[in-house]
Amino acid sequence: MLFQATKMSLKIDTSALGHPHKPKCAFNPLSRFKPLSKVVFITSAFAALLSSSAFSAETHSEHEIRLVSAGTGVTELVLALDAGNELVAIDSTSYVPEALAHVAKLGYHRMLSAEGIIALSPTLVVGSNVMGPETTLNVLKQANIQVVQLPATNDEPQLMSNVDTLGQLLNRPDNAVKLKLDLHQQLQSLADKKQQISDAGAQPKILFMLLQEGRGARVGGKGTAADTIIALSGAQNIAEFDGYKSMSQEGILSLQPDIILLSKRSDKPAEQTNAQIAQELIKEMPLLAHTPAGKNGHIQTLAPQALLGGLGISAISAADTLASTLLKQNQ
Repeated sequence: MLFQATKMSLKIDTSALGHPHKPKCAFNPLSRFKPLSKVVFITSAFAALLSSSAFSAETHSEHEIRLVSAGTGVTELVLALDAGNELVAIDSTSYVPEALAHVAKLGYHRMLSAEGIIALSPTLVVGSNVMGPETTLNVLKQANIQVVQLPATNDEPQLMSNVDTLGQLLNRPDNAVKLKLDLHQQLQSLADKKQQISDAGAQPKILFMLLQEGRGARVGGKGTAADTIIALSGAQNIAEFDGYKSMSQEGILSLQPDIILLSKRSDKPAEQTNAQIAQELIKEMPLLAHTPAGKNGHIQTLAPQALLGGLGISAISAADTLASTLLKQNQ
């Protein structure tokens, strides 16, 4: 059976359209896919970022280290291990010397951006146990970047363990041995001072106050980083509650602290002197001048980095300074 094709003509009336040769309502088969094309483009771009990072990591020398350090306690250990030259970025809580001013500054260590880190082509990201968010850490791992979270340091054994871990990761085992010995000696010296303070009689009463712009002063109670530093020094934290709490001038006056410790929460090292900060406090809270601390001029500052990262280099140094001050006052 033969099939014979017939020609059919289709006429479109274009007289009512704006263009004589182009139908106004012509169907575009790709129009419905425009939103999808944008999604595909964005996804492809991010995949390309991950791919380029993975390629970059593979092309680095096997022994080259490009380190991102997130957390002031971690960064302090990195510097103490003489590994500052390996840094490509730090988080906003970390401090580095002027010689490392070129090192990139990332956001807060709990809210890191994967894209910002990947763009630096790191081989290693090390942070505290609260480094995050988890989604960011997962993306970094998918990009073949080694991610290590160090446990919180609440005691000497854990601090020493973290030093060992960093020493291995940064190829500085000998420096780790020296650092552990130095930290042990500092803690032993601090324990000796604490014993001398205890032998002298009653523990000095200390009140810690955290100052923040736009907010009232808050007092640090039990379980805070300041409480740990006070305990290490051999003194007594007279704030009996847990955590931080706002207190009135009258409430602080009733506690009669022998020493008031102050710290300003800031991403930058303090530029004011101890005396200037003390004067500002008395001006804002004049009743504190009638406490033993105010009358004797025993209002001191505490470096903000000492309050971050648990038992670390800054916390030990702050506790030692406080213990030395207490011993001088007892003489």
